[in-house]
This record gives sequence, C-alpha cells and structure tokens, in this order.
Amino acid sequence: MADGGDVDVIEEKPTAAIGEPMDILTALQLVLKKSLAHDGLARGLHKGAKAIEKHAAQLCVLAKDCNQPDYTKLVQSLCAEHNVNLISVPSANKLGEWAGLCKIDSEGKAHKVVGCSCLVVKDYGEETEGLNVIQEYVKTH
Repeated sequence: MADGGDVDVIEEKPTAAIGEPMDILTALQLVLKKSLAHDGLARGLHKGAKAIEKHAAQLCVLAKDCNQPDYTKLVQSLCAEHNVNLISVPSANKLGEWAGLCKIDSEGKAHKVVGCSCLVVKDYGEETEGLNVIQEYVKTH
C-alpha cells in the first residue's frame, strides 16, 4: 500500500508561448483532450478503480482539493499496487473541465463545470508533444 508520500503535485502556471517548452499542466490538458476524443478516459472513482484493476490504466490524475481523505488514499494505493503513474492537479473543477464534464458556449468558454476528483487515462490517442512532456515528467518524478 502507498504511504501517500509519493504523489506529484502540480501547481497551475500560465500557458507557454510558441517556441518555449510546454509546462506540465498544458501538456496534461492536451493529452486529456486527445484521450477524450479517442474514448480513452475513465472519469470518477468507480470507473477509474475498475480501469486500474483491469490493468487498462496508463495514467491516473487526482485532484489535490479533494476533501475526502479515504478517496485519495484509495486512489493512491490502487495506483501503487498496480504500478500506475499518479499525477496530482490543484483543482477538481479544472480537471472536470479538461475531462469534458462541462458545457461549452459559442465563445468557447466552459460553463456548468462539474468537478472531477479522479481521472484515469486508458488510451492516450495519438502521440503529441504534450504526451512526450507527460512521459518525461513521469520518468523524472
């Protein structure tokens, strides 16, 4: 079981300009967008736990602001037990928006965003620069 000390926490930063290296949150957002398009996301605790236990999970994303300690312990221990990489993001609402749990208006802004505390990537979709950034980050952390 995991002791909870090996979770990577990512703080939000402004997006990188063209030509600059991509930060981890921007890369994660691009990877989640591609995964959503290829039907490769498991959103929520139940579906996420099922994907991890079936060994279909490639990456797990956990919201740092989740207020249920049992929830976070379960996800961390499942990831440790099944050798799934775990990345932590600061906001469940941002994670929900990236996972497609919102309405997009005509101007491209997200409304009625539903928070998502746990998200599992089963299929990355196509290989992108964001995926390379995520894989390098996981190797080094």
